[in-house]
Amino acid sequence: MTKRRTETRHAQADALHASDATETVRAILDAQAEALTSIAPAAALVAEAGQAMADAIAAGHRVIYAGAGSSGLMALADCLEIPGTFGVARHQVVMLFAGGADALLDMPGAVEDDASLADADVNRVQPGPGDLVIAVSASGSTPYTLAVALSAKARGARVVSLASVQGSPLLDMADIALFIDTGPEILAGSTRLGAATAQKATLNTISTLAGVRLGHVHEGRMVNVVADNAKLVDRAAGMVADLSGKDLDTARAALAETAGAVKPAILIACGATVAQANELLADAGGHVGPALARLRQDA
Repeated sequence: MTKRRTETRHAQADALHASDATETVRAILDAQAEALTSIAPAAALVAEAGQAMADAIAAGHRVIYAGAGSSGLMALADCLEIPGTFGVARHQVVMLFAGGADALLDMPGAVEDDASLADADVNRVQPGPGDLVIAVSASGSTPYTLAVALSAKARGARVVSLASVQGSPLLDMADIALFIDTGPEILAGSTRLGAATAQKATLNTISTLAGVRLGHVHEGRMVNVVADNAKLVDRAAGMVADLSGKDLDTARAALAETAGAVKPAILIACGATVAQANELLADAGGHVGPALARLRQDA
């Protein structure tokens, strides 16, 4: 069997064990940075994946992440962060992790090879038409991840795959195949390093683009953030004040009228009523910019 590139020897690896600590750190960091450059050639497909995520969420469907081991952890991080960052309903963002919650504490290797676990997980969440599956596997052949993707696609879901081995089964079966050519690892086969770093950056980019397309980002602010702690409450008030051009007291008063929702609070701070703010946002598809422009035009 042809050796995967992720399993081959990295050019800087030979002296790793004999280098001093600072040189070792530099070599590891250089390898991570090199892996990140592999995302750029796939930029158009990454954009397509981000739009597909936005479309699924906007239509009320789900984004279902699937993965095992280190790749699964990268997918899980993105899955968990989306609701808080962009205010997406939790039920619309689902994680299928090989071995379930128990595997997060120990991560036994055998679970990634168990396709029956994938069948059980797919039967539990019932993916279907309109749903988007994002399947992440450095090798592109992890049995659990591949089985989830194949089963979900057979049920009508669309599949985005993310892998670092060209021609791998996961890439071949996907609707949107993201080949991220991270190359040899500084520790041969340890895809928790370069491949995982590139996976996290790619997933960050996909979900952030989705947030932009959904109207949950305005002038670089997370205007659909769920303000559920003191830091985020202060951030919400700052956003409303900044984007409306009003003072913090006005911003906090507007947020009190919207139960902490930033988008309508921006419009209310600019003179809209609650009903008018909600109507303007609905007409603008949830995007603050056009809603603000309409409010100012009508004033």
